[in-house]
Formats: sequence, structure tokens, C-alpha cells
Amino acid sequence: MSDPAVDPCFDHQPALLSVEEAVAALLSEARPLADQERIPLMQAGGRVLAEELHSPIDVPGFDNSAMDGFALHSRDMQRALSDGLVIAQRIPAGSTGTELQAGTSARIFTGAPLPAGADTVVMQEFCRVEGERVNFEQAVTPGANIRPRGNDIKCGDTVLKSGTVLQAAHLGLAASVGVGAVSVYRRLKAAIFSTGDELIEPGQALAPGQIYNSNRYQLSALLKAQGCEVIDLGTIADDYETTRQTLLAAAEQADLVVTTGGVSVGEEDYIKTALQTVGELTLWRIRMKPGKPLAFGHIGAVPFIGLPGNPVSTFVTFVLFARPFMQFMQGRTQTTPPSWPVQAGFEYQSKQRREYLRVRLNHDPAGLPVAEPYPRQGSDVLSSVVWADGLVEIPEASRVSPGDTVRFLPFSEWAR
Repeated sequence: MSDPAVDPCFDHQPALLSVEEAVAALLSEARPLADQERIPLMQAGGRVLAEELHSPIDVPGFDNSAMDGFALHSRDMQRALSDGLVIAQRIPAGSTGTELQAGTSARIFTGAPLPAGADTVVMQEFCRVEGERVNFEQAVTPGANIRPRGNDIKCGDTVLKSGTVLQAAHLGLAASVGVGAVSVYRRLKAAIFSTGDELIEPGQALAPGQIYNSNRYQLSALLKAQGCEVIDLGTIADDYETTRQTLLAAAEQADLVVTTGGVSVGEEDYIKTALQTVGELTLWRIRMKPGKPLAFGHIGAVPFIGLPGNPVSTFVTFVLFARPFMQFMQGRTQTTPPSWPVQAGFEYQSKQRREYLRVRLNHDPAGLPVAEPYPRQGSDVLSSVVWADGLVEIPEASRVSPGDTVRFLPFSEWAR
């Protein structure tokens, strides 16, 4: 029996997919994790909310002062301007006052409950205290400087939706309605390994023909930035049987298997052929640069993503394809990489593949962002990713001239 790694029946190459077709194909196969856990709010940063959060209270729960100043009833405003008002009480935040009598005022502080009988607060900057009386230097409209009950949130309001990635503001909002614990999806377990006889670990001496395995470290960091639990299976040799066994072992431990290298058409690229014997390959090769050789399939019920081996290709295809796929698996509602239009500060002609150039943003005299490409755009030039602020997308068979509008994908947003 012939080795499937070199069997001609495995050499059929399907037509290249567009970026949109590939993303749609992956997302159609993504299934959100069903498992949830309830955790304290203090531990929920970066996790994905698994249920809608409704407020059990009004926020604020009472009418309160938006300023340090003096509370009064608006009908006493003219008396306050001419003769002043008696300061009948003092109400700091955390305290409650008594009902305000006509012709009197209350010294009040930001956040303190408005006493009954008052409907207006005058800022202390417009007040002059003389003994036990306060004089107002200018009138304010009735209801000024008061935050009414439920001004921010009403009882029963939906404050956070399922699928929200919980960041600082979300946690603060949940805390503001008294929620101490939330239900979140469990962390996605992603098994990773690299392939290549030429790869060795940093810290070891390089022999002739060897290179350091940068993909292992950048892929692990990219996955952790997405909230994944990483199962690192290291680097394996370019060997069909080893690759097959490692794929099976990875699928037993993880919700998703992600590899780098071994997905091209070389005689030493075994990932694709090994996957076809232990599972299925449903997608391979994208009409883009860098990153044409991208593999997707399943090992049993476990999805598999095979990223190309060149480090820039690994980085770009992770962001465009692996990231939205795993975000959907995590229950996130927003999976499209953020982007915005910028001006091109360069001339470029793409061929028959969509191209993603590493660029840095400068600014023109009007302060508008202008994209400057790195001078070397090879898929091996990882230093370009460190230098750049993000990517610009050049459509297939397109010419870009200085001043044209191009789509910019910022690196700063990709860890979210």
C-alpha cells in the first residue's frame, strides 16, 4: 500500500477560495461551547457572558445631587437671591436627610440623596455662606443638578447581553446593579503543535539549516489573548505517522486543534494528508497573500485549523480565520476583526490574490492617518509585524495610488 503522504490521489488541489468564502465556510462549522460556569465578578475579566444580565434595581436608586452645593425647593429661589436661606441640615453621601421645610436649604454633597421637599441643587461655586445662611449669586432652573432615580438604569433593564466579552466597564456596570457573580462560558481548550525538522527551541544552539521556532510562542500568546486554555504539544518531526498520532492525541484533549506548518504541497508537508486519514479536510488554500495554504477540517467532532508555517502567514491567517472561528466557539457575538478606512501613502499593484500589507500609520498635515508600508513584505519577515500598527487590505487585481482609501486592520484591536 502506498504512503498517503505521497499518494497521487491526495494531490488534487481544489480551486482557491476568496477570503469571504473561507470565513463563511469556517463560521458555518463553528459550534459554541455548551458548558458554562458561575464565577465571582472579580474573576470574570476577559470571560464571555453566557446569559443576559438584567438589573434587579434602579440605578441610581434615589434622586441625588450631581454636585456639591445647596438643595432647596425652586419656589424659594427668589428669596434665596434676595435674603438668603437658612442652612437647616447637612447631607453627605451615604446619609439621608430629613424633609426640607419651606424657606430653608440643605448643604448637600455629590451623590447624596435629595431630601423630601427639595427639587433643585445650586452648585457651591454660586453660593456665599454667611453664618447659618446661604446666599445664591445666580438663579438656576428648577430641577437643576439632580440625577433622578433610574437615570442610568431602570429595574428590569438588560444591562449586558449574552456573548459579551467582559471588560472593565462591563464589570463596573454589573457591580453597579449589585451582581456579584456571573455565568460565563468555560474557557476554550486549544491544543497546538508545530511541525518541522528544522525547528528548535530558543536558547539552544543552531545547527546548520536550523531555525528557532517562533510560531510556537506567537501562536500560544495569540490564543491566550483570546481567553483560551492552551495545551502545548511542542514541535514534532516531519513524519507522517508522528503527525497522525499527534493529531489524534491533540483531539482527545482539546475543543480545537491548531497547528503551524505542514499544510502546503511539499513532500515533507504531512498535516494535510494525515488529517485526511484521521478525519476530514473541508477547506484548503485561500486566494490571499500572505497565507494561501490554510487547512480546516475535523478530527472526529473536534475542529482543526492548520495555519501556514511562515511566521507572518501564521499571524495574518490566525487573525482573519482562526480568531473569528474560536470567538464564535466561545459564544461571542462580535467576531469580525475591527477595521477603518485610512489613506494610502504608497503605490501598489496586487495580482490575482488579495494582499495584506504590514503598515504603520503616520498623519498628514490635517491630522488624517496615512498608511506607510514596511519595505519588505515577505511572509518570513516577522520584524515587519513588530514595526507595523496593522494591515491594509488590497483587493485582488487592484492598483492603489497615494491618497486612495484602503481598509486598515489595527493590531491593537486583535487581542480583544
